[in-house]
This record gives sequence, C-alpha cells and structure tokens, in this order.
Amino acid sequence: MNVGRKLAITAIAVTLAALSATAQAGRVKWKMHSAWGSSVPHLGTSAWRFAENIGRMSGGDFTVKAYEPGALIPANEGFDATSKGSIEMAWTTAGYDTGKYPALAFFTAVPFGPSIGEYMAWMKFGGGNELEAEIYGAHGIHEIDSLAIGPETSGWFKEEITDLEQLRGLKMRFFGLGARVMQKIGVSTQLLAGGDIFPALEKGVIDATEFSMPAMDIKYGFYQIAKNNYFPGWHQQVSVSHLLINKDKWDGLSDQNQALIEIGAGESVMYVYAETEYVNPYAMVEMGEKYGVQTRRWRDDQIAVFEAAWAEVVAEDSAKDPLFKKVADSYFSFRKDYKKWGDAQSLKATYLD
Repeated sequence: MNVGRKLAITAIAVTLAALSATAQAGRVKWKMHSAWGSSVPHLGTSAWRFAENIGRMSGGDFTVKAYEPGALIPANEGFDATSKGSIEMAWTTAGYDTGKYPALAFFTAVPFGPSIGEYMAWMKFGGGNELEAEIYGAHGIHEIDSLAIGPETSGWFKEEITDLEQLRGLKMRFFGLGARVMQKIGVSTQLLAGGDIFPALEKGVIDATEFSMPAMDIKYGFYQIAKNNYFPGWHQQVSVSHLLINKDKWDGLSDQNQALIEIGAGESVMYVYAETEYVNPYAMVEMGEKYGVQTRRWRDDQIAVFEAAWAEVVAEDSAKDPLFKKVADSYFSFRKDYKKWGDAQSLKATYLD
C-alpha cells in the first residue's frame, strides 16, 4: 500500500473516530427517581413508560433510567434530592412536599375540586403552574406536570361507617388537603408512602386508609384487612403528579432535549388519565366478586359535613399562611370565572325515566 493511500485511510479513521466521539459527547444519560415502584399501576408504570418514550423519541441519544423507590433516595424525598442536584429528576407529586409548603397540595388534588378539564385549565392557563414554579424555582427546581389520574376512593375501613362519629379518634393514612378535612372531624391522619400502608394496617399502626383507586389499591392488598371501600373520592376528583428536575441540569439541556421531556410528560398526562378511567370499572367488579369488598357510598348529609370542614380548612389556613391564601385565591377565582361555562354545559347522568 502506498504512502498516499495509507494517509487517506488514516485520515478517514481519524474523522470517523472524531464523529463518533462527538456523537457520544452529545448523548445525555439521566437518572430518575420514582416515588412509586415499577409494578404499581399508573403511578409507577408511567415513570418507566416515560423513560422509554424519551429514548424512543431521541433515537437513543437521550436516555433516562428510572429507579425504584429507595434505590437512590427514599420514596417521598424527590424535592431535596433534585434541589441539591444529587439526581437529575424525580417522578413524584406535590402532595408529598406539603410538609415544606402546605399550599403545594393545590397542585395535586383539591377537595370537592373540578374534573380534569377545569383543573388543567387553571393549572396551565389560569396561573396555577406559574405559582407552582415560583415555589419550586426558589429551590432550584424546574417542575413539569407528568401524569393525571381519575377520581379516587375516599377510604378503606374495617367496619361499615353508618355515623361519622365512628371516625372520631380513628388513625388513618390520608393524603393532601383531604387530610386536613379529616382532622377537622376528629381523625388522626398521617401520610405514608404506598408501600408502607399495608404493614401499618396489618400491625394496627393505622385503623383505616385511603391511597388511590381500585386498580392500584388491589395491588397493595388493602382488601385483605379492610373490606369496606367508600366513594366518592371527594378529596381527589382528579390528581396530578409531576417531574421535579434540577434547574441547573434542565438549563444545561439543549432546546431539543427540553422539548422531548415536555412533550413526553404532556403525552403521559392524558394517557395515564384515560388508562385509569378504563381499568377502574373492571377493578371494582373484581374486588367485589373475587375479594368480597363492599362498595359503599357516603350519604349526602355526610358529604355535606366533609364539605363544611373543607370550607373551614380554607378559611383557617388562608388566615395563617399568606402563600396558601395566594394559591387558594387564584384557584377559587378561576373556579368562579369558569362556573358560568361549566353550569351551562352540565348534564345529569340521564334524562330518561
């Protein structure tokens, strides 16, 4: 082989190596903590689906590896870990951060709240997301809505509740602003991660629980201890969860990769919501026929007690917490504006005799 040809081959090899190195340098690999395990329907499975979709959309140039709760950090500690930059992302919910800011509960689920259309209208266009960004942004966190689920159940009880006085003194796992309502009527509440609930029920640490919806609650096996499942989920008619992303890591992404996350998360919101609405009717039937669960509904007068307690919570917490009041005022102002449209479009379930 002559010298010229050798030089040409060498030049090609160097060029290919440089191109390969450039391509490798342009690839992004992120770790994502999930507050829910990969086997947990909807909340958990959606995290792994999102990670897979990022890889698909990027052609493998942006990979996200999802981690089980506890593998990187404890289940409910996404806030601190993303703020510090010890992980890039956390698939979690604002409801787990209410110990830091009670007002964050508004960005997950609101008692006696609206359906998904009205709720997301406030979040995306009515000022909700901007308020949420203020809170998380102050801690170096970028936040993106990443999933939504349909109405939940409002509790698993060992005995039928015929009188709300039976709730007084009960120890119960409860989430978000709904927990404040339950406290008002005498329930002692605590927030437990999904995987910690069954052992707490089994050992008598708690007497009752709410967690999510039939398709997820079956997975956790609450029916083995408590056979009375109550509806409607007045405390969570729609629940939204999100991605917490370290702000410096987010700013360091290309515009294309930021778009991949935004579009992937946005697709996940409606996919998961539709998924939950599809599976839950069948899950309810399975719980009743296979596991002997009694589906029960609160009486209207009992629901009125919950609603009155909710009004008290809003008034009291707004009076003592300026940030809570700021978020609540935005939320209720939008609901007031929306009401004319919402009332005009409302329909009963049927108009046939």
